[in-house]
Amino acid sequence: MIAQVNHQQLLSGSKMRKITASIFFLLFIGLIAWQNRVNITVWALPKILNIARPVLSEGSSNWDQGPSIRDIDDTRPNIVLILADDLGFNDISFYNGGAGSGLLMTPNIDQVAHDGVIFENGYAANAMCAPSRASIMTGRYSTRFGFEFTPLFPGALKLMEWIADIQDDELKLEIEENLYDDAKDIFSAGVPTEEITIAEVLQDAGYYTAHIGKWHLGRLSGSHPNDQGFDDSLFMEGGLYLPENDKRVVNAKTSHPVDNMVWAKGQFSASFNKSPAFAPGGYLTDYYTDEAIKVIEKNKNRPFFLYLAHWAVHNPLQALKSDVEAVHHHTKGHNLQVYSGMIRALDRSIGRIVDALEENGLTDNTLIIITSDNGGASYIELADINKPYRGWKLTHFEGGMHIPFMAKWPNEIKAGTKFIPAVHHNDIFHTISAAGNAVIPSDRKLDGIDFMPFVKGSKKGIIHETLFWRQGHQQTVLHQGWKLIRTSRADQKWLFHLEEDPTEQNNVLADYPEKVQLLDDLLDKHNLEQVESLWPSVANVPMLIDKHTGEEYEEGDEYIYWPN
Repeated sequence: MIAQVNHQQLLSGSKMRKITASIFFLLFIGLIAWQNRVNITVWALPKILNIARPVLSEGSSNWDQGPSIRDIDDTRPNIVLILADDLGFNDISFYNGGAGSGLLMTPNIDQVAHDGVIFENGYAANAMCAPSRASIMTGRYSTRFGFEFTPLFPGALKLMEWIADIQDDELKLEIEENLYDDAKDIFSAGVPTEEITIAEVLQDAGYYTAHIGKWHLGRLSGSHPNDQGFDDSLFMEGGLYLPENDKRVVNAKTSHPVDNMVWAKGQFSASFNKSPAFAPGGYLTDYYTDEAIKVIEKNKNRPFFLYLAHWAVHNPLQALKSDVEAVHHHTKGHNLQVYSGMIRALDRSIGRIVDALEENGLTDNTLIIITSDNGGASYIELADINKPYRGWKLTHFEGGMHIPFMAKWPNEIKAGTKFIPAVHHNDIFHTISAAGNAVIPSDRKLDGIDFMPFVKGSKKGIIHETLFWRQGHQQTVLHQGWKLIRTSRADQKWLFHLEEDPTEQNNVLADYPEKVQLLDDLLDKHNLEQVESLWPSVANVPMLIDKHTGEEYEEGDEYIYWPN
């Protein structure tokens, strides 16, 4: 009897030890999982998204077919607006030598500049993507209608919160959790329906209007491109150029939160006129170009407006193996090789668009405008992409807003024209409207100017005496060559005289107090004309001015906080 009890006790003790060991094992696994929750989320989220938002293996576009014969009395130009994403000033060889230490050339983009006008001082409407695009489409500072901050994808706030928790950097990401409930994501935020886009005014003027690529201005009814003046829209649903495991692609990653988030939400998908999502028919930059050529060919006999909004060269860094192989012999470093391959694809795209216009007899009477939504990004961790300018995307230093900007229109623009005065994204709306003989709205404040008379020389002088930028506490004014950047986040200010110091090396704030006061007053007056943002900023992201995110902060480094 005693032996039986002891045996039972031994069995019971053994069982308890196993249970205890299992609990400790599960706790250990849980701890490891929690410590690596960002990496696990980045790995798992695309798989969850593919289940929650399935992507059809294939789909099709059905672009509207124009007339078989063109009305010879209709001499209005065709208009092609090509918007790159995060393209740095130094990425175009015409400007400053090009990427890869000046060894990567962009011959097709350079040719557009040679054949038309190059704007030496082209400015983005904002240092981040969505508000810039809102201004391009409306010809207004986006702060006039509350589109001040960039909406993030669902779950991004929680992911950013986790990243902030595990950061050991001296400059930390700051999250305002109390504002979560009021924040908007890309599925719920958009340009208000009462805003009037360039597509709407051209559509009213009888133009066929087509959108291809990134939108970032809303997906809900009322803010989708089809609801904002575009007859047809090939809409970028996901953020991958090809599936990550595609044998044709070379990938490059960084450890930065923004890069993590882009990979985490990555899907290879598009939709056409609000169709279910489907997989694009090839590497995204080339696929968009293929579709743009279809638009040109099907509508060559009527005036059309083609808005080609490339995802390139925004991260994730993904390039075709063929493009990487073409550049690897003169670029060092894996990330730079992939990025250079992406630029090569973008340049190829523009060359193919120009060739398609030529083949269809449309070159002379087509206005092409090429620009970027903002400067190159710090979080791809590549130096000199905005050279010679300081700063990056998300900052109001020149590197974040001084962008590639050019136009070609052989019937109207003399080849080889160089234009020095500042031009702005807001001017695109007015210039395109005037070119298409479209009626612009008179019931609201517009902020752009038709730059064509200035380019042609029929009007003299500068286009803009004053320009403004605002992202929450980061606010900037450029007035008569003087630029003031201020932020209440850390009570910082910079004053630069761009005519003497175009690369912003010398902060002369202390030397010109009267100039600071004048520029502060201009900003304050401008802010009184703007409206409250439609949704709050919930994250403040530290950004070094002179280092990319792969470089460590050192005492004395200048920085600014970007409000998302």
